[in-house]
Amino acid sequence: MWALLISALLAAGAPSPLELARDRQDRPALQKMADEFAATAAKAPNDAAAQYRFALACSYMAEVAQQQRDKKQAQAAAVRGAAAAEKAVALKPEAENYRLLGTLYAQAITDLLSGLNYGPRAKDAINKAVEKAPRSSQMYVTRGVGNYYVPAQLGGGTSVAIADFRKAIELDARNADAWLWLGIALRKDNKDAEARQALAKTLELDPNRVWAKQELDKIPPK
Repeated sequence: MWALLISALLAAGAPSPLELARDRQDRPALQKMADEFAATAAKAPNDAAAQYRFALACSYMAEVAQQQRDKKQAQAAAVRGAAAAEKAVALKPEAENYRLLGTLYAQAITDLLSGLNYGPRAKDAINKAVEKAPRSSQMYVTRGVGNYYVPAQLGGGTSVAIADFRKAIELDARNADAWLWLGIALRKDNKDAEARQALAKTLELDPNRVWAKQELDKIPPK
């Protein structure tokens, strides 16, 4: 049921129920959809699209759990989703499947040990995604998020991440995720005025994004 509804909404250009649940930080709704997608994926082990949908729901669950500072739930959802994303990549080694796999590996990192385990795998998957789709805005958002969390002495940092987010915006100025992460990175760089503008743009493009509102509220008034 959810899969058919999501496909129809995507075709119409409207946010899917999965995206709306993520935007509203509705973990019960995300859990319900993830369980439904899991059942579908279990019945169709050779269907890359079914594996992808389940993995995407898990990634959104991990994302929201991270935003709500629930590291245990975030890691559990990410690990669960990574197994499905690995199947999707094996069945269909396309850029978006690699992007999602890299995202889930990164979301599974909560400490040094998990970083050593999942960090290299995340970087490899994301690099493959960018190589396969160098004109895709979302690939650069994902790489930028990875660079945001990697220390500057290891080749990451905010300046590298900001370059990725700006590249993503150059490729698609309506990518709300790119504006959101650009705002977060600029705020970390103490560029509050620019960060405020970027986060405001996110909300212009995606008014339901609770996280963008929360991040915007962290910036002191002008």
